[in-house]
Amino acid sequence: MNITALKNFAQKARVDLIHQVGAQLKLVLASDSLARREEDKAVHELEARIERKGKEVVVEEVAYTWFNRFCALRFMDVNRYSTVGVVSPSEAQTQPEILSDAKMGVFDENVVSNKTKEKVLDLLSGRLKSKDAQGEAYRLLLVSYCNHLNRTIPYLFERITDYTELLLPTNLLAVNSILAECRDAMTEEACKDVEVIGWLYQYYISEKKDDVFKNFKKGKKAGPREIPAATQLFTPHWIVRYLVENSLGRLWMLNHPRSNLIAKMEYYIKPEQEESDFLRISKPEEIKVCDPACGSGHMLTYAFDLLYSIYEEQGYDPASIPSLILTNNLYGIEIDERAGELAAFALTMKARQKSRRFFSNPTEPQICVLKNVKIEPENLKEYVKHVGIDLFSEDVLATLNQFEEADNFGSLIIPATSNAGEVLRALSQKSMEGEMFLSETHEQIMTALTQADYLSQKYHVVVANPPYMGGGNMNGKLSDFAKKQYPNSKADLFSMFIERGFSWVCNLGYVSMVTMQSWMFLSSFEKMREQLLKGSAIECMAHMANMVMGIAFGTSATVWKKNPIVSIRGAYCFIEYEDLDGSKPKRFPPQNERNQRAFKENNMDGFYRVSADDFQKIPGSPIAYWVSDKGFEIFRENRSLSAVANPCVGLQTADNERFLRIWSEVSISHIGFGLGNRKQAEESKKKWFPYNKGGEFRKWYGNHNHLLNWENDGREIFSCQPKSVIRNPSYYFKESVSWSKISSGKPAFRLFPKGFIFDVAGTSIFSPSDNLLYLTLGYTNSIVARKVLEVLSPTLNFEVGHIASLPFNQYIGDIEEINQLITMSKSDWDSYETSWDFTSLPLLDPSYRGDTLASTYSNLRAHWNDITLEMQKLEEENNRIFIEAYGLEDELSPDVPLKEITLTCNPYYRYRNNKSDSELEELLLSDTMKELISYAVGCMFGRYSLDKPGLILANQGETYEDYCRLVPDSTFSADVDNAIPVLDGDWFSDDIVMRFRKFLRVAFGEEKYEENLRFIEKALGKDLRQYFLKDFYNDHVRRYKKRPIYWMFSSPNGSFNVLIYMHRYRPDTASIVLNEYLREYQVKLSSYMESLRRKEGNPDLSKGEKVKALKELDKLRKTQDILATYERDVLFPLANQRIEIDLDDGVKVNYPKFGTALKKVPGLEAKE
Repeated sequence: MNITALKNFAQKARVDLIHQVGAQLKLVLASDSLARREEDKAVHELEARIERKGKEVVVEEVAYTWFNRFCALRFMDVNRYSTVGVVSPSEAQTQPEILSDAKMGVFDENVVSNKTKEKVLDLLSGRLKSKDAQGEAYRLLLVSYCNHLNRTIPYLFERITDYTELLLPTNLLAVNSILAECRDAMTEEACKDVEVIGWLYQYYISEKKDDVFKNFKKGKKAGPREIPAATQLFTPHWIVRYLVENSLGRLWMLNHPRSNLIAKMEYYIKPEQEESDFLRISKPEEIKVCDPACGSGHMLTYAFDLLYSIYEEQGYDPASIPSLILTNNLYGIEIDERAGELAAFALTMKARQKSRRFFSNPTEPQICVLKNVKIEPENLKEYVKHVGIDLFSEDVLATLNQFEEADNFGSLIIPATSNAGEVLRALSQKSMEGEMFLSETHEQIMTALTQADYLSQKYHVVVANPPYMGGGNMNGKLSDFAKKQYPNSKADLFSMFIERGFSWVCNLGYVSMVTMQSWMFLSSFEKMREQLLKGSAIECMAHMANMVMGIAFGTSATVWKKNPIVSIRGAYCFIEYEDLDGSKPKRFPPQNERNQRAFKENNMDGFYRVSADDFQKIPGSPIAYWVSDKGFEIFRENRSLSAVANPCVGLQTADNERFLRIWSEVSISHIGFGLGNRKQAEESKKKWFPYNKGGEFRKWYGNHNHLLNWENDGREIFSCQPKSVIRNPSYYFKESVSWSKISSGKPAFRLFPKGFIFDVAGTSIFSPSDNLLYLTLGYTNSIVARKVLEVLSPTLNFEVGHIASLPFNQYIGDIEEINQLITMSKSDWDSYETSWDFTSLPLLDPSYRGDTLASTYSNLRAHWNDITLEMQKLEEENNRIFIEAYGLEDELSPDVPLKEITLTCNPYYRYRNNKSDSELEELLLSDTMKELISYAVGCMFGRYSLDKPGLILANQGETYEDYCRLVPDSTFSADVDNAIPVLDGDWFSDDIVMRFRKFLRVAFGEEKYEENLRFIEKALGKDLRQYFLKDFYNDHVRRYKKRPIYWMFSSPNGSFNVLIYMHRYRPDTASIVLNEYLREYQVKLSSYMESLRRKEGNPDLSKGEKVKALKELDKLRKTQDILATYERDVLFPLANQRIEIDLDDGVKVNYPKFGTALKKVPGLEAKE
């Protein structure tokens, strides 16, 4: 089956059909339309529906209806279920067979009426004039066949006597028509299985689904109309088989252990031992299977196949089996009417496949599409009075009012009455003849009771791929309903369906569903897990990684048995995307890394065998099926970390843009570093304090980037309560071990020394003992803790509760290695200018000084390699200590890959992609030279000095005079006017390239200057000037996380650029850029252009030289025009404004004040 072709067809078909139906609608509704004259009743019905639902909804409904019909007709044509090709041509023909036959005078009298036949013949012969005679004739024939199919497939082919026929798209015979494209996509190969209908359904609504998800990001909730699209997900066939075979198939095998059915079930897992507590089934007709979110019917169609084999094995007449299955065994419930139609169609096609005579006496599949029912109280009162009060108990009356939001709450509605079927049968005997005013109420009540009957029956098997939608995307009514009816599972629709499933099945029945994996692990589902583990047993589970089902999150296909008498050890396996061959596993269960122990320990069957009792040994009862016996023992024998330390959730500002800054944005004198408690912080009179906000994967030390406005003991944040949430303030400023709550991979724990406040994303552990805190850091960064966290939180969302639950052995050795790891990580962090403890570049450290910059770098690189390997050795020793302490020598290795040694100087960590060693070395060298250049620019502005470590000028408004006072005998002086031109040539003596060349001479000597410069340019892959023009500012913006401290005044085409340092900015800085640089540059350009003009008349120059001069002159004229406009419209008005800035406001507020005068910083406007 060519899935891509089906997807392209379905998505295009939706767009085309909506357009074509919309065009027809416009014609039909025109005041003088033919339809108004000939089909006035249908037009009025159409207008009434538009009034009730809206034009857009009606167009989409009709488009969807015709899409379903075209696809159904094509499927039946291909499989020869139609007597003639309705949308398909016969062999060697191009037009549909019904039209070709009509041209030869051949009509099926059972289908085409004499009136239609005559009109078709008149059109084809030309007796009846038409602009498109063949197209009009075909439309008449198509409608006739659709009406004929109403007898066998009424739910999909209602009699077309209404506006649906009026809106039938035209041009159906064109070579690029919807029918032609349908035939191309729905090939004979694709139509071998009715599963094709499900794929078409998914892809038809996929763009609508995308629109709904875009709206989710904008905060819009899913209403009843959006829920089907938002939650639709077609289930791969192998997962359908797994779920049905291990529920319906298992039920039959337990009752008939010698059945040959087992040979047909590829994914069936035999019980570990003989079972005695199972539902007794004496004959196939007793089995009831329900899919409460049936979509296009994929689960039910495979259940049909299995049931057919069961009936066949029991000796039933093959011709009668399809009707027996549809009458007794299969039930579907759905909120999307079109999907329900397709489910019923799919089951009908299954029946027709098995019985050629099925259409002669068809049985309608039991698919219930839930509809809203709102009965007016007065009408209900009159109705009850008419038919008698006896049938209407309080629970029945309550049930009748439960379907006002049926399209919203769907199968999650639990009817108040359990005997809806009895009342329904009794009322069906009541005659409403002559009761015109009660007939509508009667129909409403019958609809409500029919729906309640489906929802209140007891089934042996409930199998589904329920909708997935988190509580945050639910509309208000659905959210309130979830909280009230499903308090333990309200977090998502799928979890509510799991809970609801158990109210449908009888004791020892099966709930079999594929859902998101989050219920297995997240703390928000803990009560639900407890409920499930107490009231059911997991028979089996196929746990699937991201993308196994074609979606970017993990899922699990789970089969539960309700209220088992005997404890069951379920069979579990894990499937990764790499285990698939196309759309199904290469082998089942797969032999991947996680399943390896199961293959070794369980007779090579590849399944972990675990009971509910095992899961309950772990805090929170995660469904961690892969844990070894030793792993369960660790939880049982050790205290949790929370017994000796206190993991805490941190502060939520509710307005990060107001309260947070990157440290480099503000004046260094406004920051309070290293303070030990809130009192010291308040007394310091500082405004900004270090803030732990989580951050990237980094162990031991680092991610010290942010500041929090905690002036006056956080008075301003306190005033924002309850929006801001100030948690655990007694721990503020205390030393801690912290981690990032949400990780893209493995957890990483870091020491935060005293002086920090911590964020909700930088959750932290506190301990009264430094030794214990450091031991906690060593443990949490060990392979032991990592493996335990994979059990507690496989979703990579590391909550405080997960960390608090870590089994912790505090009686482990000393902390010498841990101190060394912290020290090495801190040294690495502080080696880069983005650290507030940065003093100078390692390249300038005399310890590594060589004759040339190349040899200096080589020495430094050797040192970096040594400390990386030393750190790897220490981490492996740390792992070894904890592995031995927990007795896991047989299960864990102490090895730590180089990419997990989290030093910035380690290229295997820093770049993390699958690059070769030589590529990594090139990147590291290039970045080290860029860091040298960045430091040099800092020296140019006086932020740093070659003669004094650390920050020099880092407070608002500091001047050249301040620099001279702080560094009186500077070997490389700061720029005087805080403006450094970045141009395409040596136009100014303080040009940035000239300044860097001087820096290089001072820092590394005159003797090897040229060689050093070549080394830098080779590492950059371009000459120095090109780097400053093209890349420097982008690198700077990236280095400072889109909060640049150097700002680039830049003309629109980048021909004029001047760099300034924001901490030295003054209200006259723009005037300096204007008068000293822009205007001066224009004068220099004019002079240069005059020299180019003189070349034109110079007889000593060749023609080529003159042409070159003229081209350059033309280019410079355009540049001059741009610069003149930039001066007039941008820089001159800006200079006159003498803009004031306040560094406390941050770059995000200050930078935009200068508008287009500054180079745009992409992403600056993005929210924190």
